[in-house]
Parts: sequence; structure tokens; C-alpha cells
Amino acid sequence: MRADVAEWRGLGADAPRWRTFTPERRLLVAARTVTSAVRALEVLPLLVRGDPRVDVVFAYDPGSAFHHGVLDLLHEHRCRVLPWHQIGEADPHLVLSASENLDLPDGDCPLLVLPHGIGFQKQVPDSRGPLTRLSGLVPERLLPRTWLAVSHPDELRQLAALDPRAAERAVELGDPCFERLRAGLGSRPAYRAALGVQDRQRLVVLSSTWGPTSLLGRDPALPSRLLAQLPLDGYRVALVTHPNVSSWHGSWQLDSLQADAVAAGLALVPPTAGWQAAVTAADVLVGDHGSVTLYGAALGRPVLLAAFGSDAVPGTAGSLLRHTAPHLDPDRPLAGQLASAVHDHRPEQGRRLAERAFGYGEGAVDRLRETLYGLLKLSEPDALVPRLAFPVPRLTLPRPPAALVDTTCAPSAQDPLDQGRAVVEVRRRPAAVSAADREPPPRDGFRHLSCAQDEPDLQLLHSASVVHRAAPAATAVAARRWALAVLEDFPGCRLAAVPVDGGFLLSVRGGRLVRASVTGGGADPGLVAAALYSCLRAGIRVDDVTVELRVGDRELDVALRALP
Repeated sequence: MRADVAEWRGLGADAPRWRTFTPERRLLVAARTVTSAVRALEVLPLLVRGDPRVDVVFAYDPGSAFHHGVLDLLHEHRCRVLPWHQIGEADPHLVLSASENLDLPDGDCPLLVLPHGIGFQKQVPDSRGPLTRLSGLVPERLLPRTWLAVSHPDELRQLAALDPRAAERAVELGDPCFERLRAGLGSRPAYRAALGVQDRQRLVVLSSTWGPTSLLGRDPALPSRLLAQLPLDGYRVALVTHPNVSSWHGSWQLDSLQADAVAAGLALVPPTAGWQAAVTAADVLVGDHGSVTLYGAALGRPVLLAAFGSDAVPGTAGSLLRHTAPHLDPDRPLAGQLASAVHDHRPEQGRRLAERAFGYGEGAVDRLRETLYGLLKLSEPDALVPRLAFPVPRLTLPRPPAALVDTTCAPSAQDPLDQGRAVVEVRRRPAAVSAADREPPPRDGFRHLSCAQDEPDLQLLHSASVVHRAAPAATAVAARRWALAVLEDFPGCRLAAVPVDGGFLLSVRGGRLVRASVTGGGADPGLVAAALYSCLRAGIRVDDVTVELRVGDRELDVALRALP
């Protein structure tokens, strides 16, 4: 037992001396893993909202291999936590848990078990022996006092084939989590903004369950390789991992393994909050046999399977996904496979998966509240169950990465003889993962390294041909002073760029100053600098030229004017 789980005094005959409320029933929420604690915390606010008759107590069971992080999560949610050995003293009227493998003391207090994913989809290691067991099925000892929430009639048949007694203890509910996901479809723009997705960008969400057959278990370098192949201006990439990954290995190790990918722009979505927003916001999901991938597919998101373990149970909705979703080929270019998954996706595939996984229609939360209050032997509150979407997450997003910039430059196709116009095409990719994809520079173009002034990797910064900053200079004089200092501090730098007065000032080594103004919006200093750099390399005069800048499917006009 950890020292920060203090003995709880709100028990026994002395309890009335300390309490403020006078509840009629005690609901004990058993938290054994981070995953099960997250699922309980997702539904509880909907079930007992505003009801002083129910005393909710959380108990921490340290018996799981994945117990690390449970207490931190409960304390983050400001829960009062009961040490596991005091459960017998708590005398609860009902135990609620999303973990089926509980070491409860003997008694007749009912246990309501919620799935911590989607149904009975996976075989997992059995902590009681060397074999595996079906995830979601309680030990035989607990079965007589347990009620199992199921989300589809097929699960009743699945349970009946394993143990008819388990099927008799099933409660047909549906999936409250999927209902909340559907309620959040209207929040998709807010979710995308929270993940840093810009206009005209596609959001790629990588989803990995835990274990050696998961996406990260099979290919931990996939996020880096994916980022290395995708243009920065066209894509945003996020990673959602099962809580068991960080619970077993530690968040530090996960962060360390993905450090290069994060430096390249990967958004790490915390496993305890935010995955719901990520799958709702995604344009395409790269996943495995975990429930998050299946939730995303059921919401209608295009899916590419990067792994699919044999621990997935045949005949379930997950097995249908395995046979209907395209599989990622790690030896072929990844960007093309993503584009094909989006282009070839058919909405009816998601509807079929949802029908196979969630078989009781709307009202899962209402049925769950009815079940809970029935087991507590209380009447339901008069207030309707609220329909709450998952909140917009507050995420720490990676800073804009250092970029390898490929450009081509040519005179304007409208008038090749017009020296006042040029066309520059730009493709930027993150430099931090450049070793993961050794794509050669364009045959008829140029490549340079572009870094922000505060780039933490000094090797990249001192190798950069372009150094820029996002914060505007206060005045043109301050902009010139900054640019000159950059060129002095970094001898390898050829061009410095900074926003000023609604435009940009660019200083070229050798003393030339260029003023840039942009029409079309969405430009940053590194992008404007790429236009000037490409023109200089191509030998185009920049005393007074308008560059038609093409970045993916965007076109901007950048007017370059030399200053005296």
C-alpha cells in the first residue's frame, strides 16, 4: 500500500461526527488499473449527478500489473481514496468497476462490471496463472454477485458459449462511451483546434493498444517514419496509446522513445484524457486491434491497420474490422496509403461496424443509471440524464519543428518573359526525423534547412541556412537589428526572417534587405523565407518580384521588394 493512501476515518459508528451530507447508500468505485479508472470516471458524472443520497467512495486496488498511475489519476480528479484493506469496513451497497479481476472480500454486496473497452474483444494474460483469459469476464468466485454490462446481443451468445451462468448475469446496456463520442461530433472543429490542426491540414491519429502485438509493440518507429514522409503543411500527426503502455513502462520511457517524433511535431495525447477528441477529430486513423481504433472506425473514420494481434477474439466486431479495413504496408510509401484510405473509404463500413459492436441503440446511459439505482435500491432522480460530449482537451502541443525545405523555382507560366513574377513550389518536412526517410532532394530544385531561433537542437540550428522567429519585431529598426545579430551568431546562416509591421523583413548575408508582404493568408516566416531563398538560388532578381507560392493545395502571392 502506498503511503499517500491514508486510512479513512469516515467508517463505522464514528462516521456521523465528520460528515456533511447524510447519504442513504454507499457506492464503492473500485479502481485497479488506469484504464478501468478512466472508464468509471467517464460515466459517474452522468449517473449520480446532484444526488446527495449516494455516497461515492473510491477504493484503490494495487494488485494489478498496471496499477501505476491509478492514484495520480484519482487525485487529479479530487477523489477521496479508500485503502483496499478497508473495503470490508466500508460496507458498500454496490461496487462499481470497469475492471473484472478484483480481489473483493467475501460478501453479498452486488458488483456491477462495465467493460473498459468495447465488449469481450481480446484475450489477455491471466494474473492468476500462466495462461490467458477473456478480457471482461470475472473470476468464477465473483460470478454469483456480479452483473456484467454488455453492449451487443452477440456478447450474450459469446458469454453463453463460455459459461451459461455468465450470460444469466448480463445486463443489456449498449455503450455509454460511444454515445458520448457521438454527442461530440458537433465539437469536431474545437477538438481539431485543440490538436493544433490548421486549415487544409489532415489529422492522422496513430492508435496503439498495449502488448507486443500492438502498433507500437510491432513498430515503435512508425510515428517517426510517418512524420518523415508527410509534408508539414499538409498534415498533423497525433499518437494515442493505451494507458497500460505508460503504466507498465512509465511515461518517461514512452516520451524518450518518441522524442524524435515529438521534435518533428508529433502530438502525444495523454492516455487518461483526450483520446476521445483525437478519434473524433481524425481524418484518418492508423491503428490496431485496440478499442480506440474500433471506436474511431464505428464513428466513420477511415482506418489503416498497422498491426492486428492474434489476441483479438474471432467473431467479434474487431475481427470484422480486421477483414474490412486496409492494412498498412510499412515497406511502401506511407503518404500514398493514407491518401488511398481516405479516398476509398465508404461510410457504410463504419455503420456496419457500429451495428456489430453496439446493438441496443440510443439510451445506454439511461439504462446504466436505471441499473445502478436498481442495484442500490433507490428511485432514480427526477432530472434527466445529461447528454454530455467529452470535453475539449487541454494539450501541450509540440513547437513548430525544424524543417527540411524542398523548393522548385521557375518564371511565371503566364508570361515566362516577365521577370517580375515567379512560381515557387515548397514542400517542408521535419528535420528531426530526416534519417527515417532518406528522400533525395528534388532534381530540378533546391533543399535547405530552416530553423526557428529557439530550436533546442543546436546541431540543427548551427547547420540551418534559414533562421527565423515567429514573434514580430516591434519596429523595422528592431527587425534589422535582430536579423544582423542572427547572421553574426550563426555563420552558416544565409538568410534571417522576422515578422514586422504586418509583413516580413528578410536579411540576406552580404547586406541585402528584402521586405515581403503576403496575400492569401497563412504564411509564416519560414515559408516566406523559402520563397526568397529559392529565387536567390535560381538566379531570379528580387528587387521587385511577386512570387506565386504553392504549398500543397494552397497558393499565396508573396511580394518581394529590395530595400535600400
